[in-house]
Amino acid sequence: MRVLVVEDEELMAEAVAEGLRQEAIAVDVAYDGAAALEKLAVNAYDVMILDRDLPRVHGDEVCRQVVAQGLDVRVLMLTVSVTVAERVAGLSLGADDYLPKPFAFAELVARVRALGRRARPATPPVLERAGIRLDPHHRETYRDGRYVSLSRREFAVLEELLRAEGAVVSAETLLEKVWDENMDPFTTIVRVTISGLRRKLGEPQPIETVTAVGYRIR
Repeated sequence: MRVLVVEDEELMAEAVAEGLRQEAIAVDVAYDGAAALEKLAVNAYDVMILDRDLPRVHGDEVCRQVVAQGLDVRVLMLTVSVTVAERVAGLSLGADDYLPKPFAFAELVARVRALGRRARPATPPVLERAGIRLDPHHRETYRDGRYVSLSRREFAVLEELLRAEGAVVSAETLLEKVWDENMDPFTTIVRVTISGLRRKLGEPQPIETVTAVGYRIR
């Protein structure tokens, strides 16, 4: 999953971003509405965490443009005080959910994951295929009942492959969903991560390479 955090308080933005990265979620950060729109124009995000009171371009206008452009991103709007009228106004602009500040980080993660599931075809909260059981909420992975210790990136790559339900996922898509915008598009990191996953998951090997196309869980 890839998330855009849009928050003008830099310390809060970085704290939220780092917390989400610890949950094996790829995160980019924008500190104003104009920067957010620029990133939305070039990157595909599953969820945007959007502070409502932003400089340069207000959060409401960012929301309007997301809807007007038909962008496939779920919007979780943050604001200091949330009255019923404010929630209704935000939802009418196109926000998918609201979270008042201050908030519990665990709730933020839960809401982001729920919105992320809505951004794709429906999948169960625990993913299972080829003897693999992956629980995104508890960050746990098992292969044929054996616990498998994965790095954050390995976990995120495996989650993307399992969510594809047997379909091929390209290296470009994995790079886009698991790493942030600072990653070199010509890196071999996807291949290296897949190699580590294969070693840890063991035999029979569940990850198949489809030459010149990508990877899939058989």
